[in-house]
Amino acid sequence: MNEQDVETGKGLAIISYLTIIGTIIAFFMNNDKKNPFTSFHVRQALGLWLTYFILAWVVSWFDSWLATFGFWMFFGVLFIYGFVNAIAGKAQTVPILGDFFQKWFNNIGR
Repeated sequence: MNEQDVETGKGLAIISYLTIIGTIIAFFMNNDKKNPFTSFHVRQALGLWLTYFILAWVVSWFDSWLATFGFWMFFGVLFIYGFVNAIAGKAQTVPILGDFFQKWFNNIGR
């Protein structure tokens, strides 16, 4: 991944973290270009969103504000981390889960 890839893909990489709709938009807009920087961040954002929805369903069973608060803080930090890396032009995986997302969604953007 070179500097030109980062500069041309930065906009869509940032959009991918905004909402699940942003991830879908970035995915489809990157289908023709196949920018590696955008693809990296789309894989990260998609993994975060899917994990968020699955775990939100599980956490909702507990009816505990402490579990809910911890859940929101955990995903808030991960989304901010990915978003800041996209703005900075870095291709760093999010802590704990990022390497798994790159393996699981390796066909996205190739």
